Amino acid sequence: MASDLEAKAKEAFVEDHFELAVDLLSQAIHLEPNKAELYADRAQANIKLNNFTEAVADANKAIELNSSLPKAYLRKGTACMKLEEYETAKAALEVGASLSPDNSRFATLIKECDKLIAEESYTIPIIEEKTTTQDATPKDVQQQDDLLEKPTVAVTKPKYRHEFYQKPDQLVVTIFAKKIPKESITVDFGEQILSVSINVPGEDVYAFQPRLFGKIVPSNCRYEVLSTKIEIRLAKAEPIHWTSLEFTTDIVVPQRVNASSVTGSQRPSYPSSKQTRDWDKIEAQVKKEEKDEKLDGDAALNKFFREIYQDADEDTRRAMKKSFVESNGTVLSTNWKEVGSKKVEGSAPDGMELKKWEY
Repeated sequence: MASDLEAKAKEAFVEDHFELAVDLLSQAIHLEPNKAELYADRAQANIKLNNFTEAVADANKAIELNSSLPKAYLRKGTACMKLEEYETAKAALEVGASLSPDNSRFATLIKECDKLIAEESYTIPIIEEKTTTQDATPKDVQQQDDLLEKPTVAVTKPKYRHEFYQKPDQLVVTIFAKKIPKESITVDFGEQILSVSINVPGEDVYAFQPRLFGKIVPSNCRYEVLSTKIEIRLAKAEPIHWTSLEFTTDIVVPQRVNASSVTGSQRPSYPSSKQTRDWDKIEAQVKKEEKDEKLDGDAALNKFFREIYQDADEDTRRAMKKSFVESNGTVLSTNWKEVGSKKVEGSAPDGMELKKWEY
């Protein structure tokens, strides 16, 4: 049940097993898709994994389901700060602070947002002359002439920030440009070139034209303009791991990825400060122990059902989940055609009566 998965996810989070926590919460959300707390908790686990974009999406869903949940706004504010979306972060934190009995945490983050917003507009001031030509030595005059010949340029951040993540067959580039009309954006794809142009009337034209790390298939590339960003999906010509977005002259041995072994639902990998664990080895060891384990009674029956589910196709799994949940654990069907179009009613064993719990 969803409550059991939620409890296990919290245990995994406390033990710093954030990947496991995300997986368990995803399973719980499948069973209870309208529970805001599950999305808020998954957002926190995603933050720990540096999956900030996904954390914002989870926090937004939690807010959509329950607009009075303070921790959803806290998660959104925290993730947006990591993405350097300080205005959005501040707005979320201010709403959360108004809902939370203890808003000290919100107040600290709002203050930090104000500081970072102010720093974004900072530029290096032009160096002023301090020595007059009357008092200057020949060396001083030469140094001042050198400064005059080299104009001082203000140091500013790029107009729009971008980031990327990748799967075996594609790479997703996100450009964080808010409220840009679709007609002001031009995206072109070449064999190894990405060209993005944003031309808003009254503003300087923004151009992003990197030579890519590897080749792409232009006809299979797509982009989408959203309210806060432009999401570009590049189809890789070869299933290799890109060590960077842009082409590099450094000698790099491409790491080929076996695309057939990666399912479409697999999550993209992100950097983590935690020590790397060999999850494949651990999973294989657990499966071997489960297979060799000698069970009887209810334990043996549960193992039997797990093995059916593990080896079943997608329709069979859907049938098992739907029948088990809707019948409150009294029916387990493997026939999707039979249970897919109707609600599965509970069925009590012979000699017993089925009753609903009152909460």
